[in-house]
Amino acid sequence: MNRAIPRSLVWFPVTTAPARFAALKNRDCRIYLIGAALAMMADNIEHVITYWVLWEKFHSPALAGFEVISHWVPFLLFSVYFGGLADRYDCRRVIQAAQVLFMIVSITWGLLFLTDSLRIWEACVLLVLHGMAGALWGPGEQLMLHDFVGDDALPSAVRLNATFRSLGILFGPVVGSALLLGLGPVPGIFVNALIYLPLTVFLLRTKFTGHTRDGGVVERKRVGLLDSVRVLKDVRADRTLVSMIILGGLGSFFIGASLQSAMPIFAGDLGAGSEGTAYGVLLFANGAGGVLGGFLLEATGWVRPSVRAAVATTLVYGVTTVIFAATGNYPLALLMLVVGGVANLAAMSIGQTIVQLRASAEDRGRVLGVYGTAAMGGRFGSGITVGLFGAVVGVHWSLGLSAAALCAGTLAAAVYALRAS
Repeated sequence: MNRAIPRSLVWFPVTTAPARFAALKNRDCRIYLIGAALAMMADNIEHVITYWVLWEKFHSPALAGFEVISHWVPFLLFSVYFGGLADRYDCRRVIQAAQVLFMIVSITWGLLFLTDSLRIWEACVLLVLHGMAGALWGPGEQLMLHDFVGDDALPSAVRLNATFRSLGILFGPVVGSALLLGLGPVPGIFVNALIYLPLTVFLLRTKFTGHTRDGGVVERKRVGLLDSVRVLKDVRADRTLVSMIILGGLGSFFIGASLQSAMPIFAGDLGAGSEGTAYGVLLFANGAGGVLGGFLLEATGWVRPSVRAAVATTLVYGVTTVIFAATGNYPLALLMLVVGGVANLAAMSIGQTIVQLRASAEDRGRVLGVYGTAAMGGRFGSGITVGLFGAVVGVHWSLGLSAAALCAGTLAAAVYALRAS
C-alpha cells in the first residue's frame, strides 16, 4: 500500500531545501491555518470555562479526572474510523460536522448554566461529545493540508498547522479567563461558540475537498468500527511507517498531557516566589516552546522530515523532560520546557509528514487515524505513568522515569526502523 522509498531518503532528508513558509503561498491554506488556530483557541476556552463551573458546582475530583479521560479516549477508540470517513467523504463536510458539534456542545453548556439545571451525567455526555468532535476533526484536517499544498510543501503545512494550533492552545486559557472574569460563564460560553464560525464558513467557500489532488472522492468499502482496526495489517509491513506510529505513541503514553496537569506541583517545589506566578510562567514556557519552535524551524529549515530527525527530536524531548523533572533550578526548568516544546512540535510534525507521504491516497485517512490513535489517544496513558505512579513515588520521580522510558523506547524504535530496506 505504501510507496517504495529508498533507505537513504528514509534516514536522511532530501538535499533540496523547500521554500521558507512554503505552505503560506497557498491562499486557502493561509486562511485555513488562521481558522484552525481560532477553533483550537475556542476548544481551550471551553475547557477553562466549563472546568471552572464544574468544580464550583460539584467539587468532584472524579469528575475532574473524567474531564481528561473523556477528551483523549475518543481519539484512542475512533481515530481510525474517523480516518475512514475522511477517506470516503468530502473532508470539508467532515470538518464542518466536527465544528458544528463543538458549537452545539458550547451552546448546550450555556443553556444548562443559564437555567442552573446541569447534572453530572449531562456534563459527562457533553465532555464525551467534545472529545468526539476533536477526534473527528483530526484526520480530515491532515488530508486537507495535503490537498492544499501537495507533497513538496507538505512538511511546511504540517509544521505550520501544529504551530498555529499551539498558538490557539497558548492563548485559549488567556482569552477564556478574560471571558470568564469579564462576561461570566454564561455569556462567555455563548461567545465561545461563535469563535468556531470562521473555519466553518471558510470550508463552505474553498474548492479543496481533501481529495482534489488525488482525483476526487472515491467510493470505498464502508469501514466499520471493528473492521477499521484491521488497517494495522496493511501498514505493519512498512517499518518506517510503523516506527513513526510507535514514536508518536511513546511520547503520548509516557509524557502526553501530564506536564500541564503536574505543573502546579512543580511550581510549588521550584520555590520561585509566588506559586501562582511560577505556575503561570511555567505553563507559558511549555506552550511558547511549541509556538517559537514552529516558526523558528519553518524560517530556518534546520530540521527536515526523516526518521533520523524524528528519532533525534523525540530523544531531545525525553532528555529535556528528564532534566526538568530532576532540577531544582527554576531558570533551567524554564529553559528545558522551551527546548522540549520545540522538540515535541518538531517530532510530531515530522511524524505526521512521513506518515502522510508513506501512505497511499486511498488509505491516507485511515493510516493517519492509526497515527492519531497512538499520538493522541495514547495521552490517557500519561495519567497512569505520571499521575497514578506519581501518587506512589512522587511526581518528580514518575515524570523523570516516564521520560527515561520514552528515551529507551525511542532508541528501540530507531533500531526497528534501521532494519527497513
